[in-house]
Amino acid sequence: MDTDLYKLDHTLQTPAPVSSLSVGQLGHILAGSDDGSLRVYSRSSSKVLKAIRGLGEVSSTVCLKSNGSELGDIWVASGRRAFYFALGTSQLVLKPSDACSVLEIGADDDDVLNELALNHKNSQLAFSLDSGAAGVVDLSTKKITRMRTSHQSICGTVKFIPDRPSELVTGGYDSALLHFDFQQGTVLSRFDLSAAPPASGVSLSPPFVLCSSISPSGIIAAGTADGRLWIGTGGEKSSGGSAGQKKRKRKWEGLNDDEGFVTDVAEGPVVATTFIAPRTLLICTLLGKVTQHEICGASSEGNLALEMKWTKTAENVVKVNALVAVEEWIVIGGFGKDGKGVIECWIKKSVDTSDTAPESAE
Repeated sequence: MDTDLYKLDHTLQTPAPVSSLSVGQLGHILAGSDDGSLRVYSRSSSKVLKAIRGLGEVSSTVCLKSNGSELGDIWVASGRRAFYFALGTSQLVLKPSDACSVLEIGADDDDVLNELALNHKNSQLAFSLDSGAAGVVDLSTKKITRMRTSHQSICGTVKFIPDRPSELVTGGYDSALLHFDFQQGTVLSRFDLSAAPPASGVSLSPPFVLCSSISPSGIIAAGTADGRLWIGTGGEKSSGGSAGQKKRKRKWEGLNDDEGFVTDVAEGPVVATTFIAPRTLLICTLLGKVTQHEICGASSEGNLALEMKWTKTAENVVKVNALVAVEEWIVIGGFGKDGKGVIECWIKKSVDTSDTAPESAE
């Protein structure tokens, strides 16, 4: 196992803890913070390209491609609202009143947004809420549709299913994954994670679903508060290697228990997961341990397994809230020992960054 594949390239400091990270259309980094600010960074330096101030805590951001701006346009989740900003403006610092559109999505001020997701056409915006509800916004009409079935607790994560124009998956603090047809508002399938057996008489955290990701080939990964990862391969299509070739099924069966498995991957909560290849994913724990895993085997042969390829621990982030990967970079955000925000930017050691001279972020 390689433990030295990536190196810390540079560290960014922010006044408040980093609460969300996402990647823009040019690979730039969007970092939201607890203090209601959002900063847009160049990936290879600490230069702030654009900022938004005066929002509530930023829980999620997604970027839309825009012909009129290199930075694109963004949706920002803050409190019960989603704000739409065009970043092509000449203003370096934007405020809530500069938003092109504002959507009231939460039922009240306690029903805050947790995660936003865009479909591949940028025509639908999915959302998850503290109330346990999830839904979709039709961006052409701004019509908000909530699913008729909700999680019994916080709905923390929502993802569109690739190549399924009307389907999404949500994960909640009720330890459930729900698969919806959002055009019909109906549940197509469900998977409930059971608690792990207590070790040495000590009961672990419940298996709250804290994060999820779906590969382009249709595999789902869900990270839990008790340090486990659930992998569902029932929706996988056109995958090579040991799994052989699988055709696209009429129904996505990613939550089929017979084609999935759960495995212990950490001693603490898994707070982020993302696929970087059809069967390769990164996970990150609350305390900043990042590992890369390869999904091996096939459900038809009964030998599905997760193989760790490398691991590295954050140097300055003591509690992690978000992770994103883009090209040769891994970016981790959270807060440091002093309680202020920290972003670590890692790069593969094989990449030469000798010409990069990071500036100090304000």
